[in-house]
Amino acid sequence: MKVLVIGSGAREHALCRSLSLDPDVTALHCAPGNAGIAETARLHPVDALDGAAVAALATELGAELVIVGPEAPLVAGVADAVRAAGIPCFGPSGEAAQLEGSKAFAKDVMAGAGVPTARSYVCTTPEEVDEALDAFGAPYVVKDDGLAAGKGVVVTDDLEKARAHANACDRVVIEEFLDGPEVSLFAITDGETVVPLQPAQDFKRALDGDEGPNTGGMGAYSPLPWADPKLVEEVMETVLQPTVDELRRRGTPFSGLLYAGLAITSRGVRVIEFNARFGDPETQVVLARLKTPLAGVLLAAAEGTLADLPPLRWSDDAAVTVVVASYNYPDTPRTGDPITGLDEVAALDAPHAYVLHAGTKHDGDEVISAGGRVLSVTATGTDLTEARARAYTAVSRIRLDGSQHRTDIAAKAATDAATEA
Repeated sequence: MKVLVIGSGAREHALCRSLSLDPDVTALHCAPGNAGIAETARLHPVDALDGAAVAALATELGAELVIVGPEAPLVAGVADAVRAAGIPCFGPSGEAAQLEGSKAFAKDVMAGAGVPTARSYVCTTPEEVDEALDAFGAPYVVKDDGLAAGKGVVVTDDLEKARAHANACDRVVIEEFLDGPEVSLFAITDGETVVPLQPAQDFKRALDGDEGPNTGGMGAYSPLPWADPKLVEEVMETVLQPTVDELRRRGTPFSGLLYAGLAITSRGVRVIEFNARFGDPETQVVLARLKTPLAGVLLAAAEGTLADLPPLRWSDDAAVTVVVASYNYPDTPRTGDPITGLDEVAALDAPHAYVLHAGTKHDGDEVISAGGRVLSVTATGTDLTEARARAYTAVSRIRLDGSQHRTDIAAKAATDAATEA
């Protein structure tokens, strides 16, 4: 199978790494890719938001499966253009991707499907904003209705900060605060059959102890030793299957990766948000544990034959990923700094630890930073304690001037699991 992956982040590098290990993949391409992906796939320049250009590239390459990684191309309808060219594509239509593209649309779908979520108001005027903020009280949860690259949500006790964020958006969703730990659960679907993956937890705040501003994600781990063993089954029954059924009923079937961001509250599981693609950095740890070859599963979703597949196989190992970010991230990051130590990780830590590239590019023979989140250092181990140790050993070998990373990814979960054991 010839496969083309669209995107340039660590999520796409994780996908390309898994696909490169799949014996059924005979040729692997990525557009536009990054410096790390170049080691496992052939790169091609393309505007990822241009459906016609992506479809033309896929046709030229003879691709038998196209995987669209990021949310913006999906919302722009790139998957529709690829399918119109007669090529199987993993990723929802532009219409179905509104599940991520519009928080208000997602709330409407959840209401129709009876999916448990936070109570909310959609606001378009300062008066409506004030009314909603007053109705819920602190902590205030304010979400830009559109795509914001993981940074459109403000959770704060500061009324003025909440109001300022709301009034800076054209349309905003204000909702009640959900208590309890958060969980990310991915599911692969062909629009009817839904196949859940293993749950993960990510860390959104920039600093240790969940302090600092919201980011696209500073690390993740899987499995979740503290989670109810029946969590996946419950979310399948109350969230994932009803949502897929509701979208099909509406005439906008959702085929691809459905991501549910969940809060495990004192009143049960509640949906915080949906995404229409693999999450970053959770993909890095979930795919590290998946033993079933990836390409056939994604092709089955694209072709509507998921029901015919045997159950997915998973490693019992734990996986941890730590994001190394540029100086000043999540504000305007500094780029262009050389990255060293990557060869040391490859020589000393493989196969248990490896580096997935996000914001990188080549400058001659050097790899340099080219974005806010630069690298996802990922490791596996028999438990979270071992996986953490391996990940942070690898992080310590990497040098990037002014870089930052959290030191507490999976720490509490690892400690709690060790104590219980």
